[in-house]
Amino acid sequence: MALLSAERVRANLELVRERIERAAARAGRDPGAVEVLAAVKYIGAEDIEALAGAGVTLVGENRAQDLIEKAARAPGRLRWHFIGALQSRKVKLIVEHVELIHSVATDSALRELGRHAPEGFEILVEVNVSGEEAKAGIAPDQLDAFISRSPVKVVGLMTMPPQTGDPQRSRAHFAALAALAGERGLPTLSMGTSQDFEVAVEEGATIVRIGTILFA
Repeated sequence: MALLSAERVRANLELVRERIERAAARAGRDPGAVEVLAAVKYIGAEDIEALAGAGVTLVGENRAQDLIEKAARAPGRLRWHFIGALQSRKVKLIVEHVELIHSVATDSALRELGRHAPEGFEILVEVNVSGEEAKAGIAPDQLDAFISRSPVKVVGLMTMPPQTGDPQRSRAHFAALAALAGERGLPTLSMGTSQDFEVAVEEGATIVRIGTILFA
């Protein structure tokens, strides 16, 4: 049974977009340059049609099997990205269903992309800008070499800053990612979640990954 109300999600999405507009204005940016990605890791497949009905257009899933199941619920109505930890053995399943993978960070994933990605497929490289040992991502000083090894086009970067209750603590990490992307002419920046997306927009995010506040 579906649990989400399309009307409620639509209202929440409008509030998120209003907050993006204000953040973009503070940074002198065009709010139209920022896409809202609905992160559906904790949303059941039965609620996907409600998202489409609410005006959501871009959806991100963390798990390959869930992605396949959910993408089948509203065929042609939503664009799908993969945003979770990327297991190389799952690449061949994922690339059939998504237009972009946000979380490429291993050579094994690059090899599988070379074998299975369709022509013209694009990726983001996940960068560990905070240097946390337990966090996934390429170290900034290894980024150029990693991009040079990619068999598919790298169009941008993604990061997950350390968890914090203060969104301002994420600012330096977002700024660092934006600098890395700018130096390399990469246009896409996936950064910011429900907790800190306004700071991410101020620092140049082009995709913000919104979950809990969209479905509350």
